[in-house]
Amino acid sequence: MTDGAYARRWAMAAAAAADERKGVDTVVIDVGDVLVVTDLFVITHGNNARQVRAITEGVEESLKAAGGPPPLRIEGADDRQWVLLDYGPFVVHVFDAERRDLYQLERLWGDCPLLDWRAAG
Repeated sequence: MTDGAYARRWAMAAAAAADERKGVDTVVIDVGDVLVVTDLFVITHGNNARQVRAITEGVEESLKAAGGPPPLRIEGADDRQWVLLDYGPFVVHVFDAERRDLYQLERLWGDCPLLDWRAAG
């Protein structure tokens, strides 16, 4: 499996896991042509801190259960406003609704293609 296929497989699995835990408006963005540090962003949000935590834990547990990689780094888990799970070739961003609206990563990376994670499952 190529690095790109590897990143895509697990990013799609992360998006599905976030959706399973009630992640809202989950998207996968291919940032590989404009960023050197990662290929894909998974972006989602929860409506409160408890839901942000559940989504974050759900992604980690689901990938681990499927034989996927562990995150290399986790940031923001304590305040649960914007949790970043860095898997290297893909990064999962789990926001609360207010931070997602504030930072608008989809708009910032709006020139990058969106991937249909639902079709991948």
